[in-house]
Amino acid sequence: MKVFKKIVDLQNELFTVRKNRETIGLVPTMGALHEGHASLIERSVKENNATVVSIFLNPTQFNDKSDLDRYPRTLDADCKLVKACGADYVFAPTVEEIYPTPDNRNFEFPPQTTVMEGSKRPGHFNGVCQIVSRLFYIVHPDKAYFGEKDWQQIAVIKRLVDFICLKKEIQIVECPTIRETDGLAKSSRNILLSREERLIAPNIFKILKESIKYSKTHDINETHNKVVTDINRIEGLEVEYFEIVDGNTLLDVKSWEDSSYIVGCITVYCGKTPIRLIDHIKYRG
Repeated sequence: MKVFKKIVDLQNELFTVRKNRETIGLVPTMGALHEGHASLIERSVKENNATVVSIFLNPTQFNDKSDLDRYPRTLDADCKLVKACGADYVFAPTVEEIYPTPDNRNFEFPPQTTVMEGSKRPGHFNGVCQIVSRLFYIVHPDKAYFGEKDWQQIAVIKRLVDFICLKKEIQIVECPTIRETDGLAKSSRNILLSREERLIAPNIFKILKESIKYSKTHDINETHNKVVTDINRIEGLEVEYFEIVDGNTLLDVKSWEDSSYIVGCITVYCGKTPIRLIDHIKYRG
């Protein structure tokens, strides 16, 4: 496995890969890698001749500087995990390498960029689109791999590849959410949880799962209220938002009959710090 910090060095390496008509997979990450990332990397290794894993903590997608400062930085451990998964290249550039000048591009794809995370974290998805588009232009992958835990982000990136006219060149591969044995979605933020917080966090997915059965005999509003009430009842957990939406448009639905693909998306604050955890559940489809 080779580690590159400069764009030109990575591109020179990938030139040979393309010259041999070999396929390239890209797994974009912000580091602090875990088993969820490993599953993406291993799938890319299986499906492509070469795999690039980017490790870049992108400042433009953080609207809260304290959140950026808290984010774990574990490059050495990350490289070991990437190597163990069989990937060929790590791309770990500096901020100055990615953004030699300020990136003033503006990406807006309503409603995907304006609801839920988009409304709670202004500018977040613009930053996501800035870095992902940069990585696409740098690597020119055949396939790019994203975890379904960041479910709304996938919808945004699909709009992005269409907007920058790469829909025919790059396949966006959605990979299942990897969970701990107790149901908590794998996340780089999980290592920030205290022992007590780690014990209560799995209740988020537990309550979401229970709500699937409840939804069979109750309407959307009742299901929404039950999830929020049940989570908020647990000391140390507080729902920021819970939205039940059409899985394609991300717009609210009023009835279970409104769409054949309905998803519940949730963000919960856990603990005193607090740590912001996201998850989702599929109700229909």
